[in-house]
Amino acid sequence: MKNLVNRVQLIGHLGRDTEAIDLGNGKRLAKVTLATNNSFVGKDGNKVENTDWHNLVAWGKTAELLTSLGTKGAKMAVMGKISTRNYEDKEGVKKYVTEIVVDEFMMVGEKAAKPF
Repeated sequence: MKNLVNRVQLIGHLGRDTEAIDLGNGKRLAKVTLATNNSFVGKDGNKVENTDWHNLVAWGKTAELLTSLGTKGAKMAVMGKISTRNYEDKEGVKKYVTEIVVDEFMMVGEKAAKPF
């Protein structure tokens, strides 16, 4: 059960090309957004479509692979953990950011291959 704590799995489409950030000392960060869609029937009986946007980050080798394969519109399955951080903006207001820290990912569909 220990491995089930703070684990998330998502399948969706990338909302933009992956942004690569070189932090020096060989450290690399990748950032991208993932859209997941779901639908339900509303009170009026009509189908309602909903899109949720998730911020993804990856480090090291995973970041390098995600940067090379992660292009806007690509369908991808990701597995990782949820992380929340905070910072103060220029006006001193505390802001919170929730991200999925990607451990593994796999292209789905036409570019499907082995998991990374």
